Amino acid sequence: MHPMVKPALRRGWRDLNTVQFGMTPAHAMALGPMDPATGHFLDLLNGTRGLPLLREQGRHMDLPDGHVDALVDRLARSGLLDDAKGGGPPADALREKKDTLDRLRPDLASLSLTTSAPGEAMGRLAARRSLRVQVRGAGRVGAVLASLLSAAGIGEVDVRDCGRVEPWDVTPGGLPAECVGERRDEAARRHARRAAPGRPPRRDPRSHTETPEPGFSLVILAPRDDVAVHAPAPDTAHPLITSGTPHLYAGVVEGTGMVGPLVLPGETGCARCLHETRTDEDPAWPRLVAQWRSGRQPDVRPCDLALATTVAGLAAGHALTYLDNRSASAAGVRWEVSLPTLRWHARPVRAHPACPCGASEKTRGEGTSEEAQAHETMAVERPSAEPRRTAGAARPAGTWRAHV
Repeated sequence: MHPMVKPALRRGWRDLNTVQFGMTPAHAMALGPMDPATGHFLDLLNGTRGLPLLREQGRHMDLPDGHVDALVDRLARSGLLDDAKGGGPPADALREKKDTLDRLRPDLASLSLTTSAPGEAMGRLAARRSLRVQVRGAGRVGAVLASLLSAAGIGEVDVRDCGRVEPWDVTPGGLPAECVGERRDEAARRHARRAAPGRPPRRDPRSHTETPEPGFSLVILAPRDDVAVHAPAPDTAHPLITSGTPHLYAGVVEGTGMVGPLVLPGETGCARCLHETRTDEDPAWPRLVAQWRSGRQPDVRPCDLALATTVAGLAAGHALTYLDNRSASAAGVRWEVSLPTLRWHARPVRAHPACPCGASEKTRGEGTSEEAQAHETMAVERPSAEPRRTAGAARPAGTWRAHV
């Protein structure tokens, strides 16, 4: 082990005996009491030394026997320590690709903030290279989303769509102007590969079938059709439900961006659950949807460039959170943001008893009020009046969440 105080967290002394790691309330933590000699020793925990050398240098600094090991253990249990050599064989393989790792160092630093065990962040970053994600839709949202996931280190990002690139599909980070006239899916796949650090090998698009391939960790539905964004067709996702493939919805409709729900088949509400719930609330809903789908479709739909990019970014963030941590932060909720106020709101997507997906059986008897309140934290984010604590995890004595 080569201990390293997580460099993503800024460090400062709150007083003569207390060190604060991190600035923001979400991740800041104070550690104390700490004497000045131990504080100076923290500078040696930079990942360049193993424990034997650190113990020797601790003796040269007149630190008591066992003090170095106790400090390292304390930092590790507090989630403040990383291992510069940790993460296992996949992480070692990634370290050998210096150019690739250099591209991903900001992502690695960010992952270190949401992981606890030393070396865990590097392990999860390396694990991304073995994942396969499919994006259905290569418009202003889907093409940018595919490039973001590829640039974040996802090993394979497949894109599916029909038609050819139109001038209004062009977006920074998505499809460039020189792609106008090309097939959408081929152009989007090519530019997603170009965004990837390390340039993963190209796969033959003819190998893809109409049903999801075994091994997709996630499918993201980002249709260009605004009706499909507002009212996802249950039949479209039926193969994903039956195969147990997790899938996430994202898109823009009439100046409103939507992200979610993340559907875990058999566990959380799906597109048919959403349709059944809306029908219960508004009996005219099926009639309206049928008219929207069968009516004359406009060639160009309202899809503000900045809003589309915002939606793609949030969808990519939720996708990576799920893929890295198996944390379904977008499950059972649809995030919506509308122009011109740009205030995010969370709308619950609950499992419906009439839906054959089976999620209602799992959620029967479980309360939803606490979950809905938790999801609203993005819509109403204010400084807390109380010190932050890590839920469900006991902190070592002498550590606490800093109130900043």
